[in-house]
Amino acid sequence: MEKLTHSEEATMQAVWRHGEGNVKSFIQYLDESLPYTTVASVIKNLEKKGYLSSRLVGNAYLYKPVVSEEAYKKKFMGHVVKDYFDNSYKELVNFFVEQKKLSAKELKEIIRMIEEGKG
Repeated sequence: MEKLTHSEEATMQAVWRHGEGNVKSFIQYLDESLPYTTVASVIKNLEKKGYLSSRLVGNAYLYKPVVSEEAYKKKFMGHVVKDYFDNSYKELVNFFVEQKKLSAKELKEIIRMIEEGKG
């Protein structure tokens, strides 16, 4: 599984949110406004890379994810932690705390989730 470009990731997020659909149906789930032809090109690239499969229904192709959002996150978040945080999830959390992106309330909720996961 190869890392996706920014526009490929944005398009995959639209596909994951929508589920199976055609190019036009995915456009409404994109955060930025892109021309139909651009999205269609990205979709074709994602299919070539093995992230999507397609089937012809009438005269339109329907696309659906082959790679789950969970599998993609698992693979590439691990790389982020390894490459930028010395393979330490503690350092990752500390970074977000220092950047004021994670509040004490949110951190307590994370701790509660961890404790419940162990129990």
